[in-house]
Amino acid sequence: MKIIRYLDTGGKIRYGFDEPKKGILQVTGDTLGKFQPTTRKAEVVKILAPVQPHFIFCIGLNYRKHAEEGGVPLPKFPVVFMKSTGAVQNPDDPIVLPRALRSDKVDYECELAVVIGRGGKNIREDDALDHVFGYTCANDVSARDWQNEWGGSQWCRGKTFDTFAPLGPCLVTKDEIPDPAGLGIRTYLNGEIMQNSNTEDLIFSVPKLIAFLSGSTTLPDGAVILTGTPSGVGMARKPPVWLKAGDQVEIEIDRIGRLSNPVLEEKV
Repeated sequence: MKIIRYLDTGGKIRYGFDEPKKGILQVTGDTLGKFQPTTRKAEVVKILAPVQPHFIFCIGLNYRKHAEEGGVPLPKFPVVFMKSTGAVQNPDDPIVLPRALRSDKVDYECELAVVIGRGGKNIREDDALDHVFGYTCANDVSARDWQNEWGGSQWCRGKTFDTFAPLGPCLVTKDEIPDPAGLGIRTYLNGEIMQNSNTEDLIFSVPKLIAFLSGSTTLPDGAVILTGTPSGVGMARKPPVWLKAGDQVEIEIDRIGRLSNPVLEEKV
């Protein structure tokens, strides 16, 4: 099932699902647990990010070819950082280039996002996918100057500005994607393909990531895991390609859809 989160005509946040022959229909109940599709037509005014998580765990250097293009060795364990939940952005809303705390090296990163439906601690790798509710597209937008030059080797400052975590356009439940390996994943910048890879290139699979993140640590219900980006990022290109006002960035993952966001400058 493809679940969307939206604003209705009364300004209320609701959930719906995409019924191919009937359009968007309403969903009632707990969308991370017991939910019930209805036959009521959804009155969609605006599509929102499919989840509003309390925790966003992110994985760096998790595609083999991306590590190679950066000239770094493959990590022995997952490289973990976090994004502020305030960085979440809706489909079609803008990625805003920081100007008060300025960055001139803002990059795109297509990523498969995993939404945890049932949290836990010390989850076994063999059981990990049982804890997944579904999947969505993510863009781990990154200010490379703050990430690599000015942030004291801490990634969070460069990756957690407002609007730096677009999610969407929908949440695809795990029954439609029983195995997240083998999904094509791409980034388009102004219609030109920039990243074109497959989740088969992941160094640490989704089950391995869930087992690692829950090791001696409670992984909460509703947590979102950004699983890393493939090769083709703007930073690694010669010359580098940085996002600029007027750009349009699209993240596409097989069986999920396409997440699109324009790029604007912050008004200060």
